[in-house]
Amino acid sequence: EFSTTVMSDVRVKFNLDKEIEEEPDVFLPPAPLLAGAHVSGLPSYHDIYRSSINNADRFWATVASELYFEQGSSAGLEWNFDIRKGAPFTRFMSGAKTNVAYNCLERNIKRGLGDKVAFLWEGNDPRDESKITYNQLLDKVIAFSAVLRTRGVKRGDTVSIYLPMMTELAIAMLACARIGAIHSVVFAGFSAESLAARIVDAKAKLLVTADGVFRGTKPISLKPIVDKAAELAAADGSPLPHVIIVEHLKRVSLPDGAKPPKFGPSCTQERDEEWEAAMESVKDVDSPVEWMDAEEPLFILYTSGSTGKPKGILHTTAGYMTYAYQTTKMSFDAHHETDVYWCTADCGWITGHSYVLYGPLMNGLTSVFFEGIPSYPDASRMWQITQKYKVTTMYTSPTAVRALMAVGDQFVTKYDRSSLKIIGTVGEPINPSAWRWLYNVVGEGRAAIVDTYWQTETGGHVIAPLPGATPTKPGSATFPCFGIEAVLVDAEGRVIEGPGEGNLCFARAWPGMLRGVWGDTDRFAKTYFSSFAGYYFTGDGAKRDEEGYIWVTGRVDDLMNVSGHLLSTAEIESALAAHEKVAEAAVVAAPHDIKGSFPYAFVTLNQGERLTPALVAELKQLARTKIGPIAVPDVIQQAPGLPKTRSGKVTRRILRKIAEGLDNGLGDTTTLIDESVITQLIAGRPSNAVG
Repeated sequence: EFSTTVMSDVRVKFNLDKEIEEEPDVFLPPAPLLAGAHVSGLPSYHDIYRSSINNADRFWATVASELYFEQGSSAGLEWNFDIRKGAPFTRFMSGAKTNVAYNCLERNIKRGLGDKVAFLWEGNDPRDESKITYNQLLDKVIAFSAVLRTRGVKRGDTVSIYLPMMTELAIAMLACARIGAIHSVVFAGFSAESLAARIVDAKAKLLVTADGVFRGTKPISLKPIVDKAAELAAADGSPLPHVIIVEHLKRVSLPDGAKPPKFGPSCTQERDEEWEAAMESVKDVDSPVEWMDAEEPLFILYTSGSTGKPKGILHTTAGYMTYAYQTTKMSFDAHHETDVYWCTADCGWITGHSYVLYGPLMNGLTSVFFEGIPSYPDASRMWQITQKYKVTTMYTSPTAVRALMAVGDQFVTKYDRSSLKIIGTVGEPINPSAWRWLYNVVGEGRAAIVDTYWQTETGGHVIAPLPGATPTKPGSATFPCFGIEAVLVDAEGRVIEGPGEGNLCFARAWPGMLRGVWGDTDRFAKTYFSSFAGYYFTGDGAKRDEEGYIWVTGRVDDLMNVSGHLLSTAEIESALAAHEKVAEAAVVAAPHDIKGSFPYAFVTLNQGERLTPALVAELKQLARTKIGPIAVPDVIQQAPGLPKTRSGKVTRRILRKIAEGLDNGLGDTTTLIDESVITQLIAGRPSNAVG
């Protein structure tokens, strides 16, 4: 305690002298983290990083040796990023055989962790909680894998999972991995149309869902969405043979002030089966592990593409496993003996795959598995959970952080956060003020802040600080992770050396990267490898400072980042344009204090139509139905016309400036067909336009 008191005395003295003490721009790793860290001190990071690039195969073989392989392989990374030389590909440990679920469960049980708690499940209502050990989790995974097999699911088949954050979600994912079925988890906030498109694209043989869930006090009925999606999928030539339903609503507490949900029987079709009954039907059925080839598919996860058609990102077995294991261990300095780890993400996103499920389990951690939302019952929920379980590592999103900052520190300070050693953020670059708030208010200067940059496509962190090694700068993701060769290139594809700003690319493969876009090899090559020959292009811009720190500046294409989730502007535009009164729609990202950005829509209506409040409501509902609540534009502005180049391309950068409330700095407008449109759009801005 002594040193902190001295600190504050010094601070007071400065203020008396009318000097303002600036907060530092660089924060050293907290001293207590240095001692036992996997990587301690910056020179150590640089040494290991150099060997991970110069002797990559030896480096990754050493990491893989910490995991279990039924059959090894001397092959390391093989890849081609240059489409002039042929189709792009990546392979890792070709010829090896392993199983990711085995590495999460049996491998840890064999090293004595069977009775250790794997997940502390915390329900939406604070009264709901349960825990499951590694042994118990294995029993359930074996049983559910037998359910899948007896319902006709084979190695290489796809299973769709549309579940909220309940332990059955983890069980279903691991059961798929155990038998070599490919899981496709769809976030349980997506609409029936979005779910159907993903069932059809993956040709799912079975779907796992629940009757419903509470988000805060709001009951959300999931089964009707699934029934509608199944109907749409069948009409599109992909009937769903089996649906398994977890009856969740009757086992959870009714939130204060919520009405008991009205729900009919969960099994209404011949294909429907209740989870517990299905589990009961396979009592004592043996269901052995399938040993998978290194490059056999593990999962597909759909993400927004700039064409609007969801793209299924494909991850395979050995490389993804090795990378999720290694980045969890390094970025969060994981120690299973002492850590209580909590990643607040949903398994419907990549963060939930790599850093709720696979990475933490392979590292033998005890993790919090949270069903609820940060604002229910009130804005102190995250800190209350931190105190309750003595959380040591928390991993959350800048959006959640900004929302919690906005309501005031009193919600944080009434709970004990002294257990926190590491606070990570994911989803978008964190703004410096939110970073400093986490550091000063939440972590009280004791915890390392780990701002991680990565994508669904990368499988795991690619640029991130190491808690015991990297001096951090608020707003910078700092340095590349081991094995990652990050480069900035200019518009012509020339590499920018030293400080500068450009397009963020990777010059070599790493084990965890995507292996393709499901069923679309052309799209894989075009999206990631056609912009800059010989490089994987992230789609993001970044700058590098004098000390080599990387600052990611955001998307350079037609995707926007809303609350840490990538949304395609094209997808929202086509949803709005589906309305019979709309001639054309353009959607851009406008800055928002909490969400980072929000969809701002410009719509050109058919001759004689007016944008009435009723029409605005209908358009918002369209975006909600076709994509989901996250895609609803906060602002819809009527546009007499859209600024277009002579080739007919809508110049979104001009619309972005207008959405931001700027009247100047619009850049070169001489290439537009009709410059007068801009003046009309500026004049027509609704007063509620900004945020």
